[in-house]
Amino acid sequence: MTITVPRRPEVLARNAGSARTDALAHVGLNWFAIVMGTGITANAAAQLPLQLPGLRAAATGLWLLAAALLAALGAAWAMRAIRHSEHARADRDHPVLAHFAGAAPMAVLTVGTGALLFGPDLIGASAAVTLAWVLWPVGAVMGLATAFAVPYRMITRTPAQRPDAAFGGWLMPVVPPMVAAATGALLIPHTPPGQARLTLVICCGAMFGLSLFAALITTTMIWSRLMHFGAPGAGLVPTLWIVLGPLGQSVTAASAMADATPGLLPAPQAETAVAAATIFGIATWGFAMLWLALALAVTARAIRARALPFSLTWWGFTFPLGTCVTASTALFQHTGADLFAVAAVALYALLVGNWGTVAVRTARGVRDGSLLRPGAPAPEQNAAAAAPRFAAWTRAGAST
Repeated sequence: MTITVPRRPEVLARNAGSARTDALAHVGLNWFAIVMGTGITANAAAQLPLQLPGLRAAATGLWLLAAALLAALGAAWAMRAIRHSEHARADRDHPVLAHFAGAAPMAVLTVGTGALLFGPDLIGASAAVTLAWVLWPVGAVMGLATAFAVPYRMITRTPAQRPDAAFGGWLMPVVPPMVAAATGALLIPHTPPGQARLTLVICCGAMFGLSLFAALITTTMIWSRLMHFGAPGAGLVPTLWIVLGPLGQSVTAASAMADATPGLLPAPQAETAVAAATIFGIATWGFAMLWLALALAVTARAIRARALPFSLTWWGFTFPLGTCVTASTALFQHTGADLFAVAAVALYALLVGNWGTVAVRTARGVRDGSLLRPGAPAPEQNAAAAAPRFAAWTRAGAST
């Protein structure tokens, strides 16, 4: 016969505190993808060609939610880095999770963009611009750091990668400078004329090029991996959508920088800049639609096979798609073509559906603790062959 001994209240409280601490150990940088997906769902609605009643109010609410999540996750990650430094080091050395370091700067920049789009109605134009100016340099510096540090560690410290190791997550550390370029372009009108404005324009252009070429090279490797080795494991299928991120964001950034040229360049040169951004945007948008079709087909195949377990990588269905919405909107504004307006609205409807599905599943996973304990569904569970150190890392109890 088993005798159950009631636990004293102080023991229960201590165990509950221990559980919360253990849960904190599994809140890594990849959790900032939640802020990215929520923020882009709000931002993409701000200039959508079709403005339905209540859309802006709903988008404003989503931006406020994204800002609150950014603050909460920033505090949680900082506490984790202090209390569970071994987990932070494990993430840094992990062949999959290390790349999601780029999620944090993109989360900061996404909320900063929302400050310019929604902040004036809530806190006033001056305060909104100030908030954006606080967030933009933080996100830009963090993004430049990840764009250098993660590839450098891959070159110098990560074990040799297998030929089939390339996946969408490799883009995460190099895309933040592109997001910074798009956000910085929105700040150009709020920058004093002269050297300050010129410096900001040059910085945005340099970050645009830095991210564009790195993303093109990485996308080529991902395409080659798919052609030679087929679709990735089920847990990594959502990362195929990440490729849409630099494609859509590059169109958005190029359009935003071109829109800022009339006050910087003579009229003929400004018109040329807009034309160049439009031509680049249309060509890039075309390839993005091809990739979206492929990603949708591979995802549908995984769903039919019931081989798509939920994990935080599902947030890859949101932010990259959101950049395609903003790209389509920008091209509609530059060309007046109804094709882009229809595409923007259709893609936004898909984005809202994706965000709702993933948000509900994430909230459920946080509530029942399945995302906050060892063994939670994670992309690395399906990427064990990515590097030899995976098995040892997993045995150490690290997780998403």
